[in-house]
Amino acid sequence: MIKNVLLVGLGGGIGSIARYLFQRWMYALYPHHFPWGTFGVNVIGCFAIGLFWGLSFRSFNDNESWKLFLMFALCGGFTTFSAFTLEGMGLLREQRLFLFLSYIAASVIVGLLATWLGMLITR
Repeated sequence: MIKNVLLVGLGGGIGSIARYLFQRWMYALYPHHFPWGTFGVNVIGCFAIGLFWGLSFRSFNDNESWKLFLMFALCGGFTTFSAFTLEGMGLLREQRLFLFLSYIAASVIVGLLATWLGMLITR
């Protein structure tokens, strides 16, 4: 149990730091109203979890620690669905309905496609 807690803490910390750095970088590149940093993190995170899911059946099928570290902790710390919903609400509060709908639709559709692509690559 202690080992699992440490793996989750380590992976979550690494994922959170990576998310922070990526979002800062994207904001520096594209300081616009559309939340490109969160959108990019969600797509990359969906792709990564798809890859890790596929690899879990090939490379580390019997090693639950790797699955816990990579999928639950690292991807969980990296992806930002809670930030996604908060920023979506911000777009609504600013009465930017088209940006809100575009952001929601693109995040879900591209995220699902990225997860599927990650699974397809590892088949």
